[in-house]
Amino acid sequence: MGIMDKSIAFINDVVWSPALVVLLVFAGLYFSVRTRFVQVRRFGLMLRALFAPAERHEDGRKKGISSFEAFCVALSGRVGTGNIVGVATAIALGGPGAIFWMWIIAFFGASTAFTEATLAQQFKFHHSTGFRGGPSCYIEKGLGSKWLAVLFSVLTLTACGLLLPSVQANGVSTAFVNSFNLPPLACGLGLAFLLGLVIVGGIKSVSRVASVVTPFMAFAYIIISFVVIAGHIEMVPAALKSIVTNAFGINPVAGGILGSTIMMGVKRGIFSNEAGQGGGAIVSASASVSHPARQGLAQAFSVYVDTLLVCTATALLILCSGTYNVLDAKTGEMLVAGAPELGANYVGYTQGAVDSIFPGFGNTFVSIALLFFSFTTVMAYYFYGESSITYLFAGKKSGGVAEKLIIWVYRFMILGTVVLGSVKESDTIWQMGDIGVGLMAWINVIALILLCPHALRALKDYESSLKLKQK
Repeated sequence: MGIMDKSIAFINDVVWSPALVVLLVFAGLYFSVRTRFVQVRRFGLMLRALFAPAERHEDGRKKGISSFEAFCVALSGRVGTGNIVGVATAIALGGPGAIFWMWIIAFFGASTAFTEATLAQQFKFHHSTGFRGGPSCYIEKGLGSKWLAVLFSVLTLTACGLLLPSVQANGVSTAFVNSFNLPPLACGLGLAFLLGLVIVGGIKSVSRVASVVTPFMAFAYIIISFVVIAGHIEMVPAALKSIVTNAFGINPVAGGILGSTIMMGVKRGIFSNEAGQGGGAIVSASASVSHPARQGLAQAFSVYVDTLLVCTATALLILCSGTYNVLDAKTGEMLVAGAPELGANYVGYTQGAVDSIFPGFGNTFVSIALLFFSFTTVMAYYFYGESSITYLFAGKKSGGVAEKLIIWVYRFMILGTVVLGSVKESDTIWQMGDIGVGLMAWINVIALILLCPHALRALKDYESSLKLKQK
């Protein structure tokens, strides 16, 4: 391991100390209790909130993107490499029990997503291209801390422009190498070209593509996953049992890596569903809806779709097929050898699982699914970055020359990162991505806890208005 790799590993360990895990779990529990478990009580409203029409100007033009478009962009940021490769890495480095902790962080994280999306609506601002905002806005206006808001925007640009896109590109290139033996560089250049065609159109172009591609690909992936699981239906009870027992170290192997089990479950859960990271809040600010809490409910539902549906589908197809290994993250020792020939080829776990029912089809299908998921996820990262740039230029001439120039620089930066990420080593790339997620989460979650009363008042007001309509 070189000096750079050691430095990245050290920073990752500092950012993702047990303190961050405790903070994320505490925040989700705190928001759940304060909202009286809105993610359960108002499940029906979550579904209806998805299809709330966007408010319009007098001439018929939409004031911003619709709630469903915001949901799809946020979901595209959530449903990506984390759902296919991330779940496999969680199992490989944390055992089956890591999935249980992904479920926990998703259930409580839904209330976190509600809180940040509601706050984003309350503190958004108008830009020449529509509504914008997110954590930077509610940190500045709600907490009165301009410097911290600027820091969050800079961290978002760094994470979404340099660190996270490389993870998505790496997953795609690895899958295509496995399937078609294509050079990683060619995969990176191809993905960058396709992304470039979309992001030059800006945020509205991204939202239109995401609203079509994301639901279609997620649906297709879930259907194939269920077919594979049905082909190994007799293994489902054992798979579910291993998830629960390993989560608490109730066997010798799991007991030896219990810390890694919890850490990987929380890390991969947050990486996948983004609850508390702040990305969903950035998208939510761009939506034009009738009430802030309505957008909060829509975003809470996207966490369920991402983790409890898509991630669980991946986990069960891998565990039921037995195409996985469990490795000691510190020593690299293989503790469980379900597919020793795959070693640490994480995406190969998912490909092998699909191949167990559809011989010769698994590699190709997972590669294509990853391409679509990663494509839409990087589009969402672009959305987060461009919104951060507009925040940094807020108060100046909206859409001015300097702002447009920085946006074009950011576009080329994100495309370059995609190319570089496709040729780098996987473990280092994932650690870089974790650093980006962790740094954003530290600032955002603390701000959410302090600003929670604003979201609670919005929820109370929304529920009161619903009661009046029912009378």
